[in-house]
Amino acid sequence: MKPETLILGWGNPGRGDDGLGPAFVQALSELGLPGVATDSDYQLQVENAAEVARYDRVLFVDADRSGAEPFWLGRLQPGSASLAFSTHSVSPSAVLALARDLFQVEPEAWVLGIRGYEFDEFEERLSGGAQRNLAVAVNAIESALQSDELQAIPDRESGSDTKPV
Repeated sequence: MKPETLILGWGNPGRGDDGLGPAFVQALSELGLPGVATDSDYQLQVENAAEVARYDRVLFVDADRSGAEPFWLGRLQPGSASLAFSTHSVSPSAVLALARDLFQVEPEAWVLGIRGYEFDEFEERLSGGAQRNLAVAVNAIESALQSDELQAIPDRESGSDTKPV
């Protein structure tokens, strides 16, 4: 049986290519893949740990300013659950650590960085390059989810298997 998967994207669609995470989530949700749930927000929050804990697998998705084109995918391990003065910015590994520490679960976790180019303007549109990278990422992840082989997607930077993060 395929694992139940949560696709969790974040970013600000009002800041150009920073909206790649939510755009990816929207595109995947429109495909209606069985066993795949989607969620997006402006940023990750500690509350995401409760949602992550409900799934066998989670794919965190965000825009990347300088990563490989069109995207990169890496396996993710729980980090430290310690939080700074503010929880304004919570990392995917911290969300996983909270799921582990609070709910005693460690879902298989991945992070997808989609290469973006224009982040400094206040506009709700993706650049042409970001749109192309988004389409490639959606196609690759759709295929991988349908065959249940996320680990088979090559790291676009080196041409080898996915990279750990």
